[in-house]
Amino acid sequence: MKRIRCPKCNHYNTFDETIYRNGQSLVFECADCRRQFRIRIGTNALTSTRKDAAMSKEVRDSGFGSIEVIENVFAYRQTFALREGDNVIGRYNPGDDITIPIDTTDRSMDRRHCVINVRKELSGEITYTLRDYPSLTGTFLSDRILGDRERARIEDGAIITIGATTLILIGH
Repeated sequence: MKRIRCPKCNHYNTFDETIYRNGQSLVFECADCRRQFRIRIGTNALTSTRKDAAMSKEVRDSGFGSIEVIENVFAYRQTFALREGDNVIGRYNPGDDITIPIDTTDRSMDRRHCVINVRKELSGEITYTLRDYPSLTGTFLSDRILGDRERARIEDGAIITIGATTLILIGH
């Protein structure tokens, strides 16, 4: 299944791309706003490969680790580099200025859901701290929900759940 975003309302529409051939044009009607829009199958393969390569380089060069985002509905993966200081994580919304805007249809994820703070200690060790922004549905570390104003130290491989989306910390 492939997801495409409506250019008017940003709602995601899904379809089975395997039944179409590369270069074929399709017209969709958004299930949310009813606007019609057109896509061409296979035209962004090069663009997405370049974007993925650029993201991989950014993740490697950041030096502060990254998070792997797995949306549980479609197993859609995204990777974001972490930077030193507060990394505000939430649902992508045009015009919002957050550090890690996750491209998702998960409405149980707030626009500003949680924060991962990255700090380089004097010893050179990098430490990661997780806290809820606060959000409406809470932030889970493994199976435990973080309390109000609670900060939890996390390490490489930590599993964080926000809404119906899973984040995995990939430490430096």
